[in-house]
Amino acid sequence: MYICPMYSSELIKGTLRTIVLNLLKENGRMYGYEITQRVKELTDDKIQITEGALYPLLHALEASEDLETEVEFIGKRQRKYYRLTKQGKQTSKKKIDELREFIETLQILLDANKGTSHGLIN
Repeated sequence: MYICPMYSSELIKGTLRTIVLNLLKENGRMYGYEITQRVKELTDDKIQITEGALYPLLHALEASEDLETEVEFIGKRQRKYYRLTKQGKQTSKKKIDELREFIETLQILLDANKGTSHGLIN
């Protein structure tokens, strides 16, 4: 599903939609393998997304009309590009804002009892 030597699969699974939406927002259009490689590159191999995790998500985003596809032929091979729709751009902004706020809230919780023996994380 996810190959992630640094983080649990639960963390990646909970953020994969936002990661993909943000990449498409930043890059315009991308094909699946390109998305997996860009994630590896940007995270210095800390997060690696398999095709088995990525393509069901891309299909779900397409079904919800957040993505549209475009097929291009490269030689004899077909490559399917994904791009955000107008709705997808709104969804992307919403998910990114939501994740940023969640990270800020987690930081507050993690820092709340720093220096005490009864903190949230020991």
